[in-house]
Amino acid sequence: MAAAAPTELTVEEKMRELYRLQLIDSQIDEIEILKGELPMEVSDLEDEIAGLETRINRTEGIVDELRTEISRHEANMNESDMLISRYEEQMNNVKNNREYEALMKETEMQRLEIQLSQKKAKTAGEELEGRVATLDATKERRDAKLKLLEVKQEELKSIIAKTEKEEKKLRRQSDKQRKLIEDRLLRAYDKTRSNYRNGLAVVTVERNACGGCFNAIPPQQQLEISQRKRLMACEHCSRVLVDDTILEEEAVES
Repeated sequence: MAAAAPTELTVEEKMRELYRLQLIDSQIDEIEILKGELPMEVSDLEDEIAGLETRINRTEGIVDELRTEISRHEANMNESDMLISRYEEQMNNVKNNREYEALMKETEMQRLEIQLSQKKAKTAGEELEGRVATLDATKERRDAKLKLLEVKQEELKSIIAKTEKEEKKLRRQSDKQRKLIEDRLLRAYDKTRSNYRNGLAVVTVERNACGGCFNAIPPQQQLEISQRKRLMACEHCSRVLVDDTILEEEAVES
């Protein structure tokens, strides 16, 4: 014997089931809003910290190179000082003017080498001072961001811990509720929800206006909505309109 076909829902029942789904999904949306910006903030902070770490590593490399360069110039100056001392000592034992002049020339060249190394060391030292200041400031900024990240991560963990159970429960309810609604209405519902940041696809008429876009609803249309004989959509925002007594009934049932 063939199974009986499922009973077709009346328009009023379709409106109620669709509105029940909206109420459930709106609660999920509230949870998403509650934690919604925190994951983005955490991700942005992590990216910023990674960028700062890269800058710190690069600057530390430059600082090391500058210190090595300064050490090399200082070594060059020490070596030139030693050579000058050696040449001056040799000049005391020269046998002719040609040897003396040669040693004087070498001594002068070493003094020029010292001046050049001093100039390069000074330039590198000034750059080093600026790089170290930049490095310290970058590390200070990174440390501040790390502390902020820790706070944001704790906030997110706390919200997830508080809402995870409720969110899972609501998502199960939403999945169950969606099975009661025909595919055509679900597609229209999902499309409308995706069009609006507040996720409202089914709204009540409030103070003679659409509860979604707040445009006025003509009295005749309000009467038809209250009669629940056909699904009515706002001509301005395309949201499904239900009368506010459905809201009262849902409150009593919940």
